[in-house]
Amino acid sequence: MSWLRALKETARSGLKIERRRLEPLIAVRGAAGLALVIGVGLALFGPVVAASSAFGAFQAAIATFQRSWRPRPVLALVSGVSLGISTFLGYVTGAHLLLFLLLLVTWTFLAGLAWAAGPTGGIIAASNVAIMLVTITLPTSVAQAALHGAMIMFGGVVQAALIVLFPIRRWGAQRDALADALAAEADYARRLRHDPVAHFDPVPLMLARRAAAVTAREARRRPAELHGSRGVAERIRPVLASLADPAMGVPAEGPERDRVRELLAAAGSLLDAAARAIRKGDPVKLPAAAVAALKTPDTGALLTGPPLRAADRLAALLSDVIEAAEGDGTKEERAGAEEAADAIKDTRPPVEHHRRPGLLRLAPVILRAMRREAHHGSPILRHAIRLAAVATVGYLLGRLLPLGHGYWAPMAAVMVMRPEFSQTYSRAVARFGGTLVGVFLASAIVEAGHPGTGPLAALAVVCALLMYLLMRTGYAVAQACVGAYVVFLLGMAGDDLGQTVFERVLLTLGGGLLAMISYAVYPAWETPRLRTRLGDWLRADGRYAAAVVDQYADPAERGQGDVRQALLATREARVAWQEAVATARHEPVRHRGLSHAAADATQHTLAQLGRIAMLLEAHIPRSGATPVPGAAALADALRRATDRGAKAVRERRVPDWTPVREALERWEAECRAREEAAEAGAPPPAGTGLVRNNIALLLDALEDFSRGLTS
Repeated sequence: MSWLRALKETARSGLKIERRRLEPLIAVRGAAGLALVIGVGLALFGPVVAASSAFGAFQAAIATFQRSWRPRPVLALVSGVSLGISTFLGYVTGAHLLLFLLLLVTWTFLAGLAWAAGPTGGIIAASNVAIMLVTITLPTSVAQAALHGAMIMFGGVVQAALIVLFPIRRWGAQRDALADALAAEADYARRLRHDPVAHFDPVPLMLARRAAAVTAREARRRPAELHGSRGVAERIRPVLASLADPAMGVPAEGPERDRVRELLAAAGSLLDAAARAIRKGDPVKLPAAAVAALKTPDTGALLTGPPLRAADRLAALLSDVIEAAEGDGTKEERAGAEEAADAIKDTRPPVEHHRRPGLLRLAPVILRAMRREAHHGSPILRHAIRLAAVATVGYLLGRLLPLGHGYWAPMAAVMVMRPEFSQTYSRAVARFGGTLVGVFLASAIVEAGHPGTGPLAALAVVCALLMYLLMRTGYAVAQACVGAYVVFLLGMAGDDLGQTVFERVLLTLGGGLLAMISYAVYPAWETPRLRTRLGDWLRADGRYAAAVVDQYADPAERGQGDVRQALLATREARVAWQEAVATARHEPVRHRGLSHAAADATQHTLAQLGRIAMLLEAHIPRSGATPVPGAAALADALRRATDRGAKAVRERRVPDWTPVREALERWEAECRAREEAAEAGAPPPAGTGLVRNNIALLLDALEDFSRGLTS
């Protein structure tokens, strides 16, 4: 993509306004907390302290809107306390230019590295630096700076207290994540009726896993319907795929396929019912037709072998999901839900408890994440370096230019910069456009009405309310509200508004241009790393398939943890690849060794590779079952070959799968020899045919991958 086209695309993206579901009650709660803090500040300390404390409450409320599974009071407290400390340190060093620049470089560099802990941490850290540049212009002494810092922390405490005292849809984010995962599986079941090899996007399951991470205290308070449901839901996906795939024994047409379609439709209806119940916290309303489809005795008459086992396991898993979705319902409701499945119950793995570190133990986790990014070529490290350099240059330019309010340039740059090219450029355009509108309208209101301190405070609260309400509709809309909010708040603190519109808009433009130039000068392009991402996905898929085959060689419950970890690694690698491709698509960089056709072809084959391994996982033998002889050698050959193949992809070579083919041929010869030596009529160990067929399919997928790499 050319630079001109990239700029057009990012500008269009930044100015785009979308229709999103609004959350008025949460917005009102945030604005109420802000109004309370401003009122206390005005009554006790005057407009200057009220303005700085309002920034703390404002930022604390914004922090609670970020996508995070941590309790919202924690985010508000962290935001308020960190901003208060930043403000105090900024003022103490502000009188000494070199000392303040050292603090600014350190603070912005750490804020950039905070993206290693996730977008929520990165956004909060960057916002704290940006707001610090504003608040340090308000105090007049060290004692005043301490008071301002304390009041900013008070703003965070107030927002946290309001969240605790007036909860809105408690555990709502976790409910939505789990319900979205179940709804995605319901949609997957329906698509499998028409496309037996349909692909499944693992992102809803990944989000549900992250949402299920709780501390020990939260685990005791978690609603019953959120306890253990995700683990059962994840085990449904391979069973659905195994039931639908013709490779597992059900012909493409005929009465068997019709029966499979009925089961898939029933599964989709029951999963949708469970999703609705979990999302709203209501009892499950079971579709009678779906329950009847699962209870009919035709399944055993039409299906045999792996499809029959998959149908039985699906019924048992659906029963578990519906029972969990009932939560704390009445005994009659739970009894009605259990009618959704047959009486067949199989051995189930224990409920997985996904633990999250508490607030005090979070700091070492974040530090370890930062250290992992401290290497050459890390996008996070490059973002931290860019952020520190741009904030410093912007601050110096603001001081040198005869405009006043020089902090607007570094503040704008820090707020728009992201580790990714397209987000940085689109946000720069959106911030300039939004700030232009917001500052112009706010200044026009002030010039026309000459409001006093009280009306200016009320106007600031209204702007904050609009920002909280509309922030998800588009960054430009949010920045228009923020621009007006800052104008009203600084006007309340005594700032002269009549002569500052032009300079604020100009400095905002300058800050956005600095951010854009920094990315062009010191980029972190994703395009050259596509081969690395592809190799990582190939390696993860190979290890997942090898872990599944190992279970056939040594059936044991303890080994299923290895399969689980390998599956999670595969999902992470797949999503990392998809995000890299989406990012590279908007970069003004030509492909380096991996064309669009090759990316599409290899992505399809790796998705197929993961699907085949998933089909094998759906039929992993129980602990104590007869091992499949020779499966361990196949797993080892597959693991070694995909590791070497991943290295070849990174080095721009085509992987060779001869070792896997030779291992499969040797294993098949050994199987034939054992069958000939066995007594007449002695069946081979259960799972031998599944392993043979699926390893052959895996080999075909790997060879298709090599062919796709050269396209």
